[in-house]
Amino acid sequence: MRIFSYLSRSAFLLLAASIVFAPAAARGLGPGGDVYFGYSRSGANNFIANTPAENGWDAAGELHFIPFLGAEVDVAHYGLGASNNDARTTTVLVGPRVTVGLAGIHLFAHGLVGAAHSYSVGGPLSYSKTPLAGDVGGGADFRLLPFFAWRVVGDYITTTDSPSNANHYRFGTGLVFRF
Repeated sequence: MRIFSYLSRSAFLLLAASIVFAPAAARGLGPGGDVYFGYSRSGANNFIANTPAENGWDAAGELHFIPFLGAEVDVAHYGLGASNNDARTTTVLVGPRVTVGLAGIHLFAHGLVGAAHSYSVGGPLSYSKTPLAGDVGGGADFRLLPFFAWRVVGDYITTTDSPSNANHYRFGTGLVFRF
């Protein structure tokens, strides 16, 4: 649980830093990057055995170190709209992202590591666990306006205790603010 708390604080600090640096980056005075928020769906049995695919949200922030390489923080929560008996999972992941862009489309790939905290408070059994998690994937950002884009992303995500019948995928889409 301690690592999850540390990663949550790290994710919050990176997202806060991206908001603070956005005006300077827009003027070319600081690092560039983006902030994303959107819908996400995980595969069945992905985090907990015998659970259906779950709906949720995903938020990510990236700061560029050099034009095509940056550091990303991704926070997602699954289990929205589910009954109290169903599992809820929150993931906090960090890692590098490689981005290339041309003609208003940015393609990216990332490799992230962190933790996935799953819990259930209803039903016959209550539980809480926080295994390590890993994510490899990528996506595309399609420019809408100078500072806004629409993102489509797909990932292969797994945890150290994923069930053997897990569908290790998640996909999402949402709005990106670039700076």
